[in-house]
Amino acid sequence: MAKIVIFAALFVMYLLYSFTVYTKGTENNISVSATDQLKIDKGKQIFQQYNCIACHQLYGLGGYIGPELTTAYSDAARGELYMKIFLTAGGRRMPNFHFIKEETDAIISYLQYVDATAVTYKRP
Repeated sequence: MAKIVIFAALFVMYLLYSFTVYTKGTENNISVSATDQLKIDKGKQIFQQYNCIACHQLYGLGGYIGPELTTAYSDAARGELYMKIFLTAGGRRMPNFHFIKEETDAIISYLQYVDATAVTYKRP
């Protein structure tokens, strides 16, 4: 009987947690223009096409070879210029994909959007 009560309590807690995470935790109050949304979508497509998640993480998920990119845009040590340099020229462990300027700008826009949506992920 105790096992059933414990299971029921844990199951109810799981349901409440899931409801909170998938409703409040995924609210997006960020509005972007249609032009910016197209650029963000293009950046996401390029990010997926080149399988960047194999080396980099977003929201704590992904590879461990490259740096975590969720808050890279607002990071004082990295930021937009730092990302542009690596996307344009590559690095010691990052291959040079020979992105054109539009592709680089699209990826930066996507990472800026990811950074803006990482409200609960950022440290105060």
